[in-house]
Amino acid sequence: MNFSSKILEAAVNEISQLPGIGKRSALRLALHMLKQPKEQTTYLTTALTALRNDIKHCVNCHNISDVAICEICANPKRNNKIICVVEDIRDVMAIENTSQFKGFYHVLGGKISPMEGIGPHNLNIESLVTKIKSDDIEEIVFALSSTMEGDTTNFYIFKQIENLGINISTIARGIAVGDEIEYADEITLGRSILNRVPYENSLKL
Repeated sequence: MNFSSKILEAAVNEISQLPGIGKRSALRLALHMLKQPKEQTTYLTTALTALRNDIKHCVNCHNISDVAICEICANPKRNNKIICVVEDIRDVMAIENTSQFKGFYHVLGGKISPMEGIGPHNLNIESLVTKIKSDDIEEIVFALSSTMEGDTTNFYIFKQIENLGINISTIARGIAVGDEIEYADEITLGRSILNRVPYENSLKL
């Protein structure tokens, strides 16, 4: 792809680094921004700069937040005795959109994947186990995707906490095996949360 401007070429190269964006799509986006008022581009760059520099992770659940403790953890109306374990922020958003879960979350930041070099020490698992041991937790709900990596992560955490005297459940398999939580429709996901089953039952499937 030949460019008449090094500035345009640099912008296209950077935009094309985004997931799912090729060089042609990046060029269309760059040219689109050139046609917009300068203020629009300024708003975008300001928002992206703030996203990179000012975003925080909740000290309690590792959710993305503007402050030290996210809105969910700071909400006194939530049930702090139930923790839903998810992979990342997108899963928190998906479950929250169902309005069917009123407990707290714990964001692992990924799934165990030896193929990608991701082990338990790379995830927020230790802080979850510490939380369960120190707080008055009654139930842990596994809400990871039904993939090999998700099941491996569930089982690893299960072995860490199975003797701590709490209920351990998993969302019902209204979510198809192999599907990612974030792409499930709200009704199916909501029913999966409400109809969760004891985790040990899922090991017998």
